[in-house]
Amino acid sequence: MRGGLSGFFVFLACIALGVAAIGGVNSVARSISSAVESQGQELLGADIRFELNQREADASELAWLSSLGQVAVSANMRSMARLPDGSDQALVEAKAVDGAYPLYGELVTQPALSYEALFGPKDGSYGAAAPSLLLERLHLSIGDSVMLGGQAFQIRAELVTEPDLVSESFGFAPRLLASLEGLKASGLVQPGSLVEHAYKIRLENGADDDRLQALRDEAGERFPNAGWSIRTRANAAPALSSNIERFSQFLTLVGLTALVVGGVGVANAVRAYLDGKRSVIATFKSLGASGRFVVTIYLFQILLISLLGIAAGLVLAALMPFAASSLLSSVLPVAAQPGFYPNALALAAVFGILTTLVFALLPLGRAREVPATALFREMGIETRRWPRPVYAGAAAAIAAILALLAVLNAEERGIAAIFVAAAIAAFLVLRGVGWGVQALARCAPRVRSTALRLAIGNIHRPGALTPSVVLSLGLGLTLVASLALIDGNLRRQISSNLPEIAPNFFFVDIQPAEAEAFSRLVEQYAPNGELTRVPMLRGRITALNGVDTSKITPPPEGAWVLRGDRGITYSATKPVNATLTAGEWWPEDYSGEPLVSFTAQEGRELGLELGDTITVNVLGRSVTARIASFRQVEWETLSMNFVMVFSPNTFAGAPHAWLATLTDASATDQEDARLLNAVTRTFPTITTVRVKDALDVVNRLVGQLAVAIRAAAAVALIASVLVLSGALAAGNRARIHDAVVLKTLGATRRTLINAFALEYLLIGLATAIFALVAGGTAAWYVVSRIMNLPWSFLPEVAISTIVIALVLTVGFGLIGTWRVLGHKAAPILRNL
Repeated sequence: MRGGLSGFFVFLACIALGVAAIGGVNSVARSISSAVESQGQELLGADIRFELNQREADASELAWLSSLGQVAVSANMRSMARLPDGSDQALVEAKAVDGAYPLYGELVTQPALSYEALFGPKDGSYGAAAPSLLLERLHLSIGDSVMLGGQAFQIRAELVTEPDLVSESFGFAPRLLASLEGLKASGLVQPGSLVEHAYKIRLENGADDDRLQALRDEAGERFPNAGWSIRTRANAAPALSSNIERFSQFLTLVGLTALVVGGVGVANAVRAYLDGKRSVIATFKSLGASGRFVVTIYLFQILLISLLGIAAGLVLAALMPFAASSLLSSVLPVAAQPGFYPNALALAAVFGILTTLVFALLPLGRAREVPATALFREMGIETRRWPRPVYAGAAAAIAAILALLAVLNAEERGIAAIFVAAAIAAFLVLRGVGWGVQALARCAPRVRSTALRLAIGNIHRPGALTPSVVLSLGLGLTLVASLALIDGNLRRQISSNLPEIAPNFFFVDIQPAEAEAFSRLVEQYAPNGELTRVPMLRGRITALNGVDTSKITPPPEGAWVLRGDRGITYSATKPVNATLTAGEWWPEDYSGEPLVSFTAQEGRELGLELGDTITVNVLGRSVTARIASFRQVEWETLSMNFVMVFSPNTFAGAPHAWLATLTDASATDQEDARLLNAVTRTFPTITTVRVKDALDVVNRLVGQLAVAIRAAAAVALIASVLVLSGALAAGNRARIHDAVVLKTLGATRRTLINAFALEYLLIGLATAIFALVAGGTAAWYVVSRIMNLPWSFLPEVAISTIVIALVLTVGFGLIGTWRVLGHKAAPILRNL
């Protein structure tokens, strides 16, 4: 240890980078989660919220809610805001509030106005507040008016901050904030309209979490058929919390990949360090020291050095929440709470120690097996023998603990297990690729070119860099290639494939009285289009086979079906785009017990079978239906699809609206605009969603997410580069010896540079080919099997992967080679 840390800088950088990535990501995630938990009242706008779909609370329900504390009532729905002259329109997320809003937090508008001044009626118009996005989209200024339904609303202020926005469902459109009286005057709320009615309550004298849970239970006992969604301040923004947890899980796994890649650097550094200490080790052994004694001494030294890297990584990780709080302030709807999160840092430190042990034990075990005579006589400690079973077994056991820890700390353990298994498989396969490249080089025919002959010989000679370079660079490149292919396929699907097969428009809240007139108008403006119209209700699954859904723990992939309200419909005939996979469709004149057709994939995920029963709550009424069939649904087409299609007698007499889609592949953007304008002017209560606009929003979100994911993947690539540079540096001593001997025998500098460049070129090309195959396979599995989307190989990703591999291997290799060739021959020859 007196010699300092020379040769361990790559070791320290790899450990520090991986520990910083894991600890930092988890610390940032916990800082955001802590903010969500501590600001639960402000984010929810209440201590507890009761939400109903398509109906308001009845007198008895409202009386009980009012007895709990102060109640703020609001209503949310999508609609079309249009200019008074009908020249332009935009989809908006309309939210109507009463005078008690907000119960917590602060509604910020510019200018600041009272409730009456902001929303009250004046000269035939109600007031409204809109964000700058809507003002810019419709070219509005403060004081201008827009039409919502049949009512004019004057924009009296710009909406700056909506305190409970994050607790609302994800919106594709900008907000338009108005009063409940204004929404009622608009005529948008009709029987069957898709309206969410929220009742937010500020409890008297506050309440602890046990009291909130007791209220949830009491609500279920008092009103078992209410069908409301209940949320408390303890779970104010479940979607945000879940997304943060998932993204944190992904970044943690990427950080672990970087740490494992860095482990190769650890092994290289340990091997080089032991090679430099061969005379000391030989002396120990000559004086009678046991192999265990030698291993213990150097393992202790390596662990001490690793602690320095871990400490550096923990310092960086501890600082990340403070840096992220300012960087993420414009992206996240809540302000992160920077602080010190010991659990996250402890987890990262454990990962760092375990990684060091896994990759240090094997070279230490090999060093133990080399006899003292060989250490005095040979250039280094390289040996083809495996270490004793105790060392190989200990390394394997620690690696298993490392993998198990990664899986157990993940929310979606199945995905984490696949990721870990893929990383282990890639690691093993890369070792095999390295050996395979050496075997091919060994069997290659003799070539005339001296430089190429030297390059091929260097690839398979004892102590060659081939396994280290392939392993270090291959993992990082595989990760980058797979993410690039997933991102590229997803973007292609959203921007190219989906618009070709998806409908042009969705039309929501078509009232029965205007359905025929609406169809005639669409036929007039889109004579070549195909209009599909179905009845539309909203319902919540409350029980499966008589078991309350609150007592069911579904797998993560099927949990969304039981979460919140679902769109449902009924049909006497099988939908044209549906394929039955089991069971039969009911007769057109069926009048027996309620039946339902369930989607096959979601049914499998929930463990449902033919004959099982499903209870749904629709408009405050619980209906139990028996599963008559399962059907295959292609969600990716964005066509009219429902998880549940009921027999018509199930909802006989229930008020509902209609949902329609229009598909017209030949329509131009101008024709779509004319149709949109005509529908909005003629039927102001119908909400029109242009699918292309929605896909543009999704594409932008995917782009932002892709940037973050690629930045995270860059951590693994940086680790690969560090390991690559370390591996090349570790081999410099042998390279100096070879270069001096060859120069003495007449080789020119140019010949040696060509030889080394060709060697690195061949190794880099082999690594790039593997990365493309492995990354492509992983991306294919994710896209086609998990996302159920079409898959295509992207040549630009292949080219960029090969270029990156060649630039890194040849570039770093030649930098080291230039230094090697600069050594004088005499000092080296004297020590031969």
